[in-house]
Amino acid sequence: MDYKKVSRYVVLGILFFLPVTFLLFLYPATHNYTPLDIVNDEVSDLNAFTSTSDKKTLLKDHISVVGFFGENPSNKSTTALNLKELVYDKFKGFKRFQVVVIMPNGTEASVEKLKSEISSYEDLRFWHFVFGSPKEIQTIFESLKSKEGLNQKLSTDMVFLVDKDLNQRGRLDDRTDKEVEKNTAIYPLLSYDCIEVAEIKNKMSDDMRILFTEYRQKRKGEFNSDTRRADDLKLETNE
Repeated sequence: MDYKKVSRYVVLGILFFLPVTFLLFLYPATHNYTPLDIVNDEVSDLNAFTSTSDKKTLLKDHISVVGFFGENPSNKSTTALNLKELVYDKFKGFKRFQVVVIMPNGTEASVEKLKSEISSYEDLRFWHFVFGSPKEIQTIFESLKSKEGLNQKLSTDMVFLVDKDLNQRGRLDDRTDKEVEKNTAIYPLLSYDCIEVAEIKNKMSDDMRILFTEYRQKRKGEFNSDTRRADDLKLETNE
């Protein structure tokens, strides 16, 4: 028996089947992941709002990051820069993605100044500022689930993730592994703090990737997982 020839075939067999086996292990993980939770399915759209763009800006049929910069947008420059550099720049190439910042009427000039500060000659065509009355802004905000309200200037550092069907996305259970082991009470993640860089990088970016993966699989007819809804768990939130 030619042991050298046998050894060669064994090595070639291992080299061929090892990657195939590895891919087979990865396949179920790719197609049976846990989709991003629906924490609220009653988000209002922006029909009553105006914008500086030629087209009407709406949340429906888009994957939207929604923010509220209030009466003094210059005070939200850090929030805006973090949102642009850590979220917008990373995801602006994805289909139907947009950032929408909801502003009070009369702040148009201040918004233009803020845009010039954050644009750095880059493309902001998927970043929209929309304008409405304080009442209209409160109506939109109150249609979102949030642990905190807007301040007196109609602003917050928190941003919200809204899908194409006007569902607010997030995490029904945002506990760490250690908290789960200790049986800590369940608490949700309803919005993302744009001042906390670690939260944007470690949580928001991951959640957005999961949501884009969901829609990509839906287009291919591969998506077959049911997204959990807020009704599945009793959330104690201020609306």
